[in-house]
Amino acid sequence: MASRDPPPPTTHAPPDVPTGLTLFLTIPYAFFLPELVFGFWVWILVASTQVANPLLQGWVMYVSLTSFFFSLMFLLSYLFGFYKRYDFWKVLDSLYHGTTGILYTSAAVLQAHATIVSETDDLKNYFINTAASFFAFITTLLYVLHAFSIYYH
Repeated sequence: MASRDPPPPTTHAPPDVPTGLTLFLTIPYAFFLPELVFGFWVWILVASTQVANPLLQGWVMYVSLTSFFFSLMFLLSYLFGFYKRYDFWKVLDSLYHGTTGILYTSAAVLQAHATIVSETDDLKNYFINTAASFFAFITTLLYVLHAFSIYYH
């Protein structure tokens, strides 16, 4: 015979994502703005050079632009609370930032190679490519740190 008691309510722990400006001060989420700023610098600097190797720097542009827009979408989803509708948002965030860290590593290495190749052509393009390589490696580090911090948070 079945019990007439209602089943206990199913609850899950509320996400520990801060709201408002405190989002930018909490460690896993504080990486969003630096990722966006440094990623922005990567594709602006690559776009401002004479592209000597379209295949190499095309990949750098693809990775930096798509990562910029997807990171912006993640940031907006956190700011507007869209993540609250889904239970798997933390896994998705960690997988995205981990994958982007790997892709940005390949883009940073290819940009460094393009910098070495452009060393003999034009000194101005060499300096711009050097700055793009620097920002690409910094952005790689930020994405990897974000992936690990959201995973262990």
